[in-house]
This record gives sequence, C-alpha cells and structure tokens, in this order.
Amino acid sequence: MSARLERLINLTATLLETRRPLTLDELADRLEPGYPDELASRRRQFERDKETLRELGVPITVEAVDSFGGDQGYRIRPEDYYLPDPGLDPAERAALHLAVTAVEVGGFDPLDALRKLGGAEGEGAGQAVAAFELTPHLGDCFDAVTRRSLLGFRYRGEVRRLEPYGILHRFGHWYVVGRDVDRDGPRAFRVDRFDGPPDLGPRGAFTVPPDVDPTDYLSSDPLTYGDDQPIPARVLIDATRASLVVGALGPDAVVEQRDDGAVVVALDVVNRDAFRAFVLDLLDHAEVLAPPELRADVVAWLTALAEAES
Repeated sequence: MSARLERLINLTATLLETRRPLTLDELADRLEPGYPDELASRRRQFERDKETLRELGVPITVEAVDSFGGDQGYRIRPEDYYLPDPGLDPAERAALHLAVTAVEVGGFDPLDALRKLGGAEGEGAGQAVAAFELTPHLGDCFDAVTRRSLLGFRYRGEVRRLEPYGILHRFGHWYVVGRDVDRDGPRAFRVDRFDGPPDLGPRGAFTVPPDVDPTDYLSSDPLTYGDDQPIPARVLIDATRASLVVGALGPDAVVEQRDDGAVVVALDVVNRDAFRAFVLDLLDHAEVLAPPELRADVVAWLTALAEAES
C-alpha cells in the first residue's frame, strides 16, 4: 500500500471517530504516515487529501473549534457518512436477496451489500440468469458523468471530446452518451472500444439540458453487439412489449409490423450471453424466430435453467 493511500484511509478513520472537529495540527500529530513539518507544505498536502476524499464522496465538514471562530477544525459526521437504515421488512429483504443473486456484476459478491442492509433474508436465486461485465475505464466515465467533467478519449484512432450525460448498458455492452463537443451533436460510444484511459476535465464544465433523456441518444445510434462474425437474428416481440423494445433499438430495427401490434426486430448477435439475457428479460413476450441454430441455443439454455431450478 502506498504511503498516501494509507494516510487517506487513516485520515478518514480519524475524522470519522472524533467527537469534535480536529485542527490540522492535531491531525498531523495523530496521523501515520504524517504530514510535513513545514507549515505551507503541510497545508498543501492536507488540502490535496481533503479534495481527493471529497471527490470520492466522503463528506468532510469544516467547523470552528471554539466560540471565537478562530481556528478551523475538520470531522466526518457519522450521520452523513454511513448509509441510513432503509427500514426494509423481511419480505423486502428476501426480494432484494433474490434480485441481487440473479445477476452477476463483474465477479463481485452481492451478499457484501446485503449484509450492510441487515443481512440476507430468504433464498437466493441459486443461479444467475444474467451477467454484467465491468469494462475498463467504466469508472472514469461514471466519474465524468457525476462531476460534469468533459471526457476526452481516443476512439478508433480519433480524439473525441464528450459532455457525458449518462451511462447505459445495452445487450452486453456499456455506452457513455452525451454531446460530442467537436461535432456538436448527440453521440453514443462503447466504453470497451476506448483506445486507452480517458482524460477528465475540470468539475462542473457543462450543464445537462433539462429535457435530455440519455436513452434517446443510444436508440438513435447504431447498436453494435460485437466485432466478429455477427449472426443476423429475428425476434418476435408481442404487442405488450413492442413499444418498449422499439424505443430501445430504434424504429430501423423493425422488419415486420403485424396486425395485432406485434413486431419482428432484426439483431446482429455476437455476444450470445447478452442475447439470452435480452430474451429472458422479455419473458414470454419474445420468441426467437431465426436462425434455427440460435433459436435452438436459447431453447436449450432456458431448458437447462428450468431443470436447475426444479
């Protein structure tokens, strides 16, 4: 562990445990690794640490240490830092247990979060029915959205600059969407296609227009499900889910409109796991029509899933 990381952890713990605000001199006496003895250097290093923790969401408060308002002190109020009890009843905790164990997210253990909410209640899903992979640079994109920072990155050999409005997951891939600064228009970029880590500009560099819906940016952008030998598929969506699917894929995906309101949509499938998750999410409102081998693959997967649950 680096000295700075260790100091940030110790700083957080010290500010959280104190019952009164601590001055910088008091923090310097308590922390290990410590701050420099030279006052100006000590102040600069502490301010950098304080800003880093605040960017990570740690709520450091600044308060006067006496009634005269002289020296400033710092602390983290537990009520600001810790997650409040959401007051879930046993049935709600059981439903949450089932939901989080039905989806795999980047190999993380979902029970860690449940323990912080009072523990796992009831039975879990037993077997995940969908999976989300965590793509490199995804955290940077989330940070840029949260901070309203301009996102700069190389994409297919070009330098792009984006005002990021949101992060979306579609059919096995993560997208960052927003306004392309140089092209002055809405764009969606697959995060796994970034050519290296992105650069984040200063906080508060732009304002998201009040009428923006990030899903509109993706539905108007051609969806690409992979890079190697896509399989053209046809899926029948019944009338009750037709508008939802067309809204996500865009009207160009519709290859047939039926009299009862159902639609047939065309998809180019590379990521079969993501395609299965798409079909399963629609339950009995979707039917894979073609090609036969992809339909058989989905049927076999659903059969195995049903047998494992029985």
